[in-house]
Amino acid sequence: MTIHHRAAVLGSPIAHSLSPVLHNAAYRALGLDDWEYGRFELDEAGLPGFLAGLEPGGWAGFSLTMPLKRAVIGLLDEVSETALAVDAVNTLVLEADGRRTGDNTDVPGLVAALRERGIEQVPAAAVLGAGATASSALAALARLGAEQVTVYLRSPERARQMRELGERLGVAVRTADWARGAEALAGPLTVSTTPVGATDAFADGLTATPGALFDVLYHPWPTALAAACAERGATVLGGLDLLVHQAVLQCERFTGITPGPLAAMRAAGEAALAGR
Repeated sequence: MTIHHRAAVLGSPIAHSLSPVLHNAAYRALGLDDWEYGRFELDEAGLPGFLAGLEPGGWAGFSLTMPLKRAVIGLLDEVSETALAVDAVNTLVLEADGRRTGDNTDVPGLVAALRERGIEQVPAAAVLGAGATASSALAALARLGAEQVTVYLRSPERARQMRELGERLGVAVRTADWARGAEALAGPLTVSTTPVGATDAFADGLTATPGALFDVLYHPWPTALAAACAERGATVLGGLDLLVHQAVLQCERFTGITPGPLAAMRAAGEAALAGR
């Protein structure tokens, strides 16, 4: 089989990325037998040379993970308003005329995943953590109508940055000390954007009826917090929900085919995680 179209995920570390599984499943489901999606271990220092050395033609685009989401912005010809707002590009599209355009599908991916579970509007919400994913979560909550979001964090500098982002998005951001994070779960929706184990201590401090939880981790799953919320009857979304929804939007941008094959990508992701 001759490969005529290529895409890939770039970042470091990249070995355990599910993106190749999801995107290659999408290509097969769409009958795109001459498409292939790979991965490249790449840090910030290596990104400019990598992009400059690409052979013309054949490359549709790239998914970007850490630490490249911010580093790539200065290398692009055009950046979407969404990506600029959260200062993060996770999707680089190589246009037919050679231009490099950047977008962020994490934000609409978060929105789509919540809407799939019946969460259409959220007047208020909470975010655990304050990294890049927290910024995307705040932008997604703004799209869902949130007027006030409480962010639980440790860093005073990030607290200031999150409040400033809230001002740009039209959301009143209140910051609270990380140690009080268990309080967040009493609200209608909490988005947890923290590393493995960071929220385990909050699982014991839950109210009897926690609100919905969107925990962006997918391995290992469930997290202690997700399991505790599910046991109490809460709606729980995981990292695979975000990963699949943002990836299907990337697939649509790379291939030009809409809608993307969400079900096929989700099934491939679930099978891959079950094998880990």
